[in-house]
Amino acid sequence: MPTAPTPTFIIRAAIAEDALCIGVLGMQVFLDTYATEGIRSSIAHEALQAFAPHTIAQLIAQPGIALLVAETNGHLVGFAQIKLNASHSMIDTADAAELQRLYIQERFTGQGLGYQLLHAAEQRAARDGAALLWATVWVGNERALGFYPRRGYEVLGSPTYTFQGETHGNRLFGKTLTLDV
Repeated sequence: MPTAPTPTFIIRAAIAEDALCIGVLGMQVFLDTYATEGIRSSIAHEALQAFAPHTIAQLIAQPGIALLVAETNGHLVGFAQIKLNASHSMIDTADAAELQRLYIQERFTGQGLGYQLLHAAEQRAARDGAALLWATVWVGNERALGFYPRRGYEVLGSPTYTFQGETHGNRLFGKTLTLDV
């Protein structure tokens, strides 16, 4: 049986018209990742608030936030959200940026898209003056916990994250950036 060709991905800056698709994709990946035992009100509230189209549109328009999208055949399949000039109490580097989200639709994982999108996010952060890119990963996200070290990220700490009154353990990853010439 012939194998399907690997799709070609285009990575570009998000535009206002992407807000709806980013929101729906974000909600899908968020629920697949964090609602592993089903839906409860805290998860539902967080998903609806974080990925509402108007929330995403505000992020796209917000200075200091960069949203990159990945698409294939005119369909959005992933995105990265970067906060520029983002400090963290566990990081000493002054010129740091935060990778707030790196979301890939499940069907497109394992095809190199995560690496491509992460690299594009690193380059965007470096172009905007960041010397380090950091990300927090939920301790229950085994795939992401393995992904970042393979891409040169080091564990810098173990912070917690609280949303909807629930506190969750995380790992803080960071990588020194270099700009491709």
